[in-house]
Amino acid sequence: MQTLTYALTYISSLQPNQRIASSSIRILADQAYYSNPGIQRKADSRFLDFNVTLKDAHKTGLGSSAALVTSFTAAVLSFYLPKSLFDLQSEKGQIILHNLAQASHSHAQGKVGSGFDIASAVFGSCLYKRFSPSLLSTLPQPSSPGFATELQSLIEGDDWDTEIRKAAIKMPRGLRLVMCDVDCGSETPSMVKKVLAWRQENKEEADRIWKDLQQGNEALAAELTRLAVADSISGDGAEKHNKLREIIHQNRGLIRQMGESSGVPIEPPQQTHLLDYCSTLDGVVGGVVPGAGGYDAVVLLVEDNEDIIASLRKSLEQYKPEDSEEGLRIGKVGIIGVREDMVGVKTEDLSLYEEWPTGS
Repeated sequence: MQTLTYALTYISSLQPNQRIASSSIRILADQAYYSNPGIQRKADSRFLDFNVTLKDAHKTGLGSSAALVTSFTAAVLSFYLPKSLFDLQSEKGQIILHNLAQASHSHAQGKVGSGFDIASAVFGSCLYKRFSPSLLSTLPQPSSPGFATELQSLIEGDDWDTEIRKAAIKMPRGLRLVMCDVDCGSETPSMVKKVLAWRQENKEEADRIWKDLQQGNEALAAELTRLAVADSISGDGAEKHNKLREIIHQNRGLIRQMGESSGVPIEPPQQTHLLDYCSTLDGVVGGVVPGAGGYDAVVLLVEDNEDIIASLRKSLEQYKPEDSEEGLRIGKVGIIGVREDMVGVKTEDLSLYEEWPTGS
């Protein structure tokens, strides 16, 4: 509802004297976003009928809320606005989409989170520096006086200090990302709030870990890009990825420090055990718990080879999860049918959705 309110408010501010016509909206969820078993209406369908309410759906931790907000906002703007006012294919259009999606998503999640999930949903893989939180803190509540004017000014203004560098990271040929679902789940906003509260109360320790982790993330991006642009790399597959392994190992150590100090299970013991297990498998360079962490999923950097993927899939089927002291247990671990992509938001062919009529 927040996303729709923000989108329609922005549309009204651009076309103040034009009535917004009614429309029927159906939202489909890609099966990669949920662990729930579902009914496949067609053999080649990308979408399942999960036959559960949204609150009962088990998320895989793939950033479904950010993807939904971004795609929904893009669809509404594209439907109601002429290309002269909003063109999804243009740089200006993508910046407007990014800013509007960030504003509505931040409001819905209680103004927590880095916003990287929205940025990557719009622009694809990138090196990202978040905007100043103060940008959104002064925005009036929806429906309050001045909200529409302030929203338009914010979305179209030059105050956004977000840094998005597409050229700063590349995926080397011969490597790919593999996302693994653990069918357990975490509440991202509450986890982020606890980490931010800890950071406020333990500024010196938190700033040190934050700084080291920032340097580690930049080192990872730099090494991936170096491998991607290198003309020739000496050594076999294991040796040429040793630096990547070391960086991932060090970054995971910092994440665990942050989790232990803040009391938030960013990389909980069950995920540590799973990642350590995966890191010993042939072709696996390393892995992390993505996003805000928790029990949602793990993401692995592996050699892009079908035999490696088949072997990994078999090893995960044989994996025995550990119980935790809290009684939480990760479910069956499996590979999600997605991989990395440098492309962000894009227009799809309507034929993909012909089995889901919206009515007349």
